[in-house]
Amino acid sequence: MTRGINMRQEILGALSRNWWVLIIYGVIAILFSIAALTAPLSTAISVAWAIGLFALLEGVITIVSLLTNRIVVSKGWLFGYGVISIIFGVLALYNPAATASILMIFLAVWLIIGGIYRILFAIQVRNQIQGEWMIILSGVLAIILGALLMAQPIVGLVITTIWLGVIVLMYGILQIYAGVKLRGIGQRQS
Repeated sequence: MTRGINMRQEILGALSRNWWVLIIYGVIAILFSIAALTAPLSTAISVAWAIGLFALLEGVITIVSLLTNRIVVSKGWLFGYGVISIIFGVLALYNPAATASILMIFLAVWLIIGGIYRILFAIQVRNQIQGEWMIILSGVLAIILGALLMAQPIVGLVITTIWLGVIVLMYGILQIYAGVKLRGIGQRQS
């Protein structure tokens, strides 16, 4: 029992010494959320650009890794993945607005297919479950949302970015709160 308490105190001590990391994460999250809430379209395009940059870098690193002998997967698959990542990255960097819109269309198609699946699933299992109408309703709502996103991908992009901004704002506030609490714990332990 004493060992468990000591281990817990050691972990808490290590966390409380790094309280400032949570504060930094929180501030960055809040700055992102401010951008997402005040300029959602620009923020979405910036995020698409950043995703493109990461894809390009991952593609280059993947291709370079082919030069080593420590490959455990097929070199053909690895090469293909690297090339696709580079192509996607270049396209996203070249035209991040189109990339963001295309990703929104993919989301719309996914919602429509998922909605159809839910409806068909609910019909198939209606004799085995109760409340299948809720599964059907969720399918219908997914199809409607997918159709709306398909019809207006830019509006969907803006709304999605605003929602993301709200979620990231809450995350940032919680990170700062946790950092302040950890700092207090560290000061009490000293």
